Amino acid sequence: MPQQQWSAKRERQYEHIKAGLEERGTRESVAEEIAARTVNKERARHGESKTASRSSIEDVSSGHRGGKRSHSGPGGRTYEQLYNEAKARGLRGRSKMNKQELQQALAR
Repeated sequence: MPQQQWSAKRERQYEHIKAGLEERGTRESVAEEIAARTVNKERARHGESKTASRSSIEDVSSGHRGGKRSHSGPGGRTYEQLYNEAKARGLRGRSKMNKQELQQALAR
């Protein structure tokens, strides 16, 4: 569901992403979440939001990335993405883990 602070452009972007995901068979609730996250990341990259994570600003743009890191394939998720997920899950010892160790710990 589009946010109140989104511009008309961001609302169109949200609907476009959501519709594309639904056409590919993604459940509506998941499509809404992915679309909202993508739009919010673009807002952060363009200075339209009050706060932004470092990965939102410094990472490759969502449009350019286009599924290159969709949890599989060469490299998979970045170290920073894995670390942030470990932090959100409250995983102990994450600061001393490398990328492979984080992947294994999160897979458990």
